[in-house]
Amino acid sequence: MADLSLAQDKSVPGRKPFTRNQKLTLWSTTAGFGLENMDVMFISFALSSIIASLHISNFAGGLIATVFSMGTLVGGLSFGMLADRLGRARVFTATLVIVALATAGMYFAHDIVTIYVLRFIVGMGTGAEYGAGVTMVAEAFAGHKIGRLMSLVQIGGQGGSILAALAAALIIPRFGWNALFLVGLVPVVFAFLVRIHLKDSEEFEAAKKQRQQAPKTVTKKVPILAVFKTPALALQTLGLILMMMVQTGGYYGLMNWLPKIIQKQLGLSISSSSLWMIATIVGMSLGMYAFGSILDHFGPRWAFGIFLLVAAASVYLLLLAHNAWSLLLIMMMVGFFSNGMYGGYGVVVSRLYGVDIRVTANAVVSCFGKLLGGFLPAIIGLMMDKTSLAVVMMFFSSIYLFSLVVMLMIPALRRIKL
Repeated sequence: MADLSLAQDKSVPGRKPFTRNQKLTLWSTTAGFGLENMDVMFISFALSSIIASLHISNFAGGLIATVFSMGTLVGGLSFGMLADRLGRARVFTATLVIVALATAGMYFAHDIVTIYVLRFIVGMGTGAEYGAGVTMVAEAFAGHKIGRLMSLVQIGGQGGSILAALAAALIIPRFGWNALFLVGLVPVVFAFLVRIHLKDSEEFEAAKKQRQQAPKTVTKKVPILAVFKTPALALQTLGLILMMMVQTGGYYGLMNWLPKIIQKQLGLSISSSSLWMIATIVGMSLGMYAFGSILDHFGPRWAFGIFLLVAAASVYLLLLAHNAWSLLLIMMMVGFFSNGMYGGYGVVVSRLYGVDIRVTANAVVSCFGKLLGGFLPAIIGLMMDKTSLAVVMMFFSSIYLFSLVVMLMIPALRRIKL
């Protein structure tokens, strides 16, 4: 896990060391993202076993991610508006409990309907986790090289993915897929103890005080409507949603179906494929740091442009994997470019929208993007049933190129200052 205590921004002479609240923000966000990543990877590794044990189709299995995305929409928007009104820290603490209990509840799930319900609840919590978390980091470190810092938080969160891969290799063959989800309780105690000491940023507290002192005759805008208040802003928000759709849809598609593809193509067991998934996570972490550095130095257009273009080409490399070592290198490269950009969305949205609607804006982009992207795993599952692996790879490549075109059409990304 990234050592966030060393993440001091020394790029500006005389920069003061991080405050206690800044450090708590970094650690608590990292733990929350770790829990979210671990939960997503649990489904990835358990999906084949769930499909087999419940005797459901690949399409029904893919819908698990779709239901999860619907939950992120409901939870992200509702909790996001609360966070913009009541405070980020309070909402950020409450959602942790929701995610942990619903994840552990999967231990008692023995039919697909129960799984859908629990995944919807988990989605509600993680939707709020993301919006509040990235906003708190962006506000706590205004003036710092936020791309690199956000990447460090995301890299630290990948520790949850590595934990999930190791746990899946040890638990599923011995105790079954249900037992795997009990591990979801592990990060809760640490994260909760950290979060109860969190405070909102001075920027938010000042804006909150100003709202409270405003005359009652002043009409308060609903945050979810404010992100669409002008045609230009509506198009900007829509463009970011479509980019997030590709980002999360591609990620869920690769993470949900990659183990199954690998097991089929190379005859690997769940235990073996877990090791290669760790290589993907390592690649993602390296990609996140590289993306954050490019974002800080050259801006979002260059950072997203490079990664989206190479991601579109790199997915084809999976067709060239014929042994364990070639698979190891290819998965690292695919992970590097396909998910290295994830931290950039929170940075861009937090800089493009005002403090009164910032969590809501992050939630709108993330949750609507995840909702739309959540249909991609089901589509990919259907394609796996009806077509070839080459067609599936072509589909992955085309969605990254689509995101590249959308990104180039967002004018504000030319002017944004990080």
